[in-house]
Amino acid sequence: MSRRSLVRHGRTPRPGRLRTAAASLSIVVLTLAPVALHAQGTRPTRPDTATSDTTARRIEGVLVNAIRAGNEAPIAQKTIGRAAITARHFGQDVPMLLMQAAPSMTAHTETGTQWGYSYLRLRGLDQTRINITIDGVPLNDPEDQVLYFANLADLMSNVQSVQVQRGVGTSTAGTASYAGSINFETMPVARKQRSGDVEVQLGSFGAQRASASFNSGLGDNRLAAYGRVSALRTNGYRDHSGVMGRSAFLGAGWFGDRDIVKVTAIVGQLADTLSYTGATLAELAENRRYNPLYPNERDKFGQQMVSLAYTHARADGGSFNTTLYRNSASGNYDYFDLPDRYRYNLAHTWYGVTSAYNVERGAVRLNTGVNANTYQRAHRAYFQPDTELYDNTGHKQDASAFVKASVDVGRARWFADVQGRWAQFRYDPSENAGITERSIDWAFLNPKAGVTMTLRPGLSAFASYGITSREPARSDMFAGEDDLNADNVAGFGDLSRVKPERLHDTELGLTYTHSALDVSANLYSMDFRNDLARIGAPTASGAIPRRSVGSSYRRGVELDATYRGVDKLVFAGNATWSDNRIKQFTDSSRGTPVVRRDVEPMLTPRFITTHRVDVLPTPRLGFSLEGRYQSRAFLDNTSSADRILPDYYTVDASARVAVRDFTVMVRGVNLGDTQKFGSGAVSGSGRVRYFVLPARALFVTLGYAF
Repeated sequence: MSRRSLVRHGRTPRPGRLRTAAASLSIVVLTLAPVALHAQGTRPTRPDTATSDTTARRIEGVLVNAIRAGNEAPIAQKTIGRAAITARHFGQDVPMLLMQAAPSMTAHTETGTQWGYSYLRLRGLDQTRINITIDGVPLNDPEDQVLYFANLADLMSNVQSVQVQRGVGTSTAGTASYAGSINFETMPVARKQRSGDVEVQLGSFGAQRASASFNSGLGDNRLAAYGRVSALRTNGYRDHSGVMGRSAFLGAGWFGDRDIVKVTAIVGQLADTLSYTGATLAELAENRRYNPLYPNERDKFGQQMVSLAYTHARADGGSFNTTLYRNSASGNYDYFDLPDRYRYNLAHTWYGVTSAYNVERGAVRLNTGVNANTYQRAHRAYFQPDTELYDNTGHKQDASAFVKASVDVGRARWFADVQGRWAQFRYDPSENAGITERSIDWAFLNPKAGVTMTLRPGLSAFASYGITSREPARSDMFAGEDDLNADNVAGFGDLSRVKPERLHDTELGLTYTHSALDVSANLYSMDFRNDLARIGAPTASGAIPRRSVGSSYRRGVELDATYRGVDKLVFAGNATWSDNRIKQFTDSSRGTPVVRRDVEPMLTPRFITTHRVDVLPTPRLGFSLEGRYQSRAFLDNTSSADRILPDYYTVDASARVAVRDFTVMVRGVNLGDTQKFGSGAVSGSGRVRYFVLPARALFVTLGYAF
């Protein structure tokens, strides 16, 4: 096997096992956050007794509020609250839940179940182009700009709410919000009374899940703590695709009148047998569970995050916050090319600081902030048992600053947001590589502006325009390689060969809110320059080669609605219609160069809809029926009729009953046993391979709350 074929870099969007958030990840966060309580409509006062849980929780959520878009911001957005999360959640990976709850999302897993490596796309763009934060702390790996949710088993059990912004959105910390951004808010620690819960779940394909939480309540000593532990496992639907995940969450703090000192920790571990390669139609016809990878190919990754936060609310209603964070990671996985066996390792450290000042004066709101971080990750490969093949290191620095302002003028709220960002990547090659160190840096200016107009009570419209830029990931610059050396570096040239991507995003929206009906409609036009698209097949190691295809666009309309006008019934759903094109590029993936014009981007269906009805006969009894339709999409960027991901329709259902402190939930997935596919890819030999949709399954969860 050549050194070139040894590349397993950066699972982008999966196949390699070199992962961003690898085995032993730790983040330490220190937050100095004078809280803008004015944003909640309440000016802080000093009570005679201990801080109320309501006031404490407002202070607790300030950092999240600082980067999220408010309801009146001219941004295409969806916030999913705890009630909606509880109704849908049964331990599945985050992408599988979000695609049911927010417009323009697609997702799939490799295992044919709801667990294992899962991948999310927003408006057809993969998750390396989605900014992801948790409680305001950036999670995307700086080098490959991706997060793997599988590392954090049962994460949504610890999430109070999640906001999905589509398009450039508002300025945030971390990598570019290119397709959009996802911000998670964890469960609040400050609660009035002690509480807790225990859940036990059994299901199809050997699925097992157990979870338990405890909250101490906010006492007179102003101390409070919340914690949860979870464990899950499944044999997987596909052959030898089992998954085992464990996680723990802890939040503890002291909650004063204007100040909070809080510790938060999240720990996750994943172990699985690998299923990152799909199966052909012929293989699936013989065995729908077919997995071409070897049963002994395994990986094991863990993730730990810990934060220490100090928060302070100023008497004048303004707020200032500073966050220091540290992230470290390491892990191994094996790769078999029998009779040869290889082992790959990642190890990184990541330090950062983010700071913001917020103030509101009458009709004017102002938010300013800065963020900076420094990062390094070692990449190692071994021919087993212990022959080292390479040991190189990537270094990444990032610094940015933003100013956001809004002002109310009559019925209009005018909004402006500008961010300046600088990033640098430096490559330190292996000692025996025969090349010297090299580096590149980028500078971006990302402006956004818009207006929200109140047309009448409950009805508003917005318009916005924004520009954002994204530097190429390491795997983009290295064309999927994990080690640059004298043998291959000539094929890549200078690191500046791959130009940054740039997006011009126009959004128009209409929102109607009524006691019985909530509707939002959004029209968008995303125009890309130097669009980096997947061209060619995944490498033998699973890395995804991407290169610039020049100009492309994604245009569409999104609808999201909830209707409560019938007693004991709730109807909800979302839909996206889109037209997406790559204007022209030269495709050499099949050997002879071919100029392709006006082709559809891969894995970007034209129509997506999710619809749901909830039947609520009593407060303790509920039923839900949910359907999802996704139109056909292409599996590469050639618009070839023989490389299509077919359309599909699935139906899920659930029933929930509560008796005293006990709750029983029964969840059915893909009840029609749709024999279709969630995703797929085209191999170097031209074979079309598919990942099957999660098969028909049943899950029963017993919960006890105290």
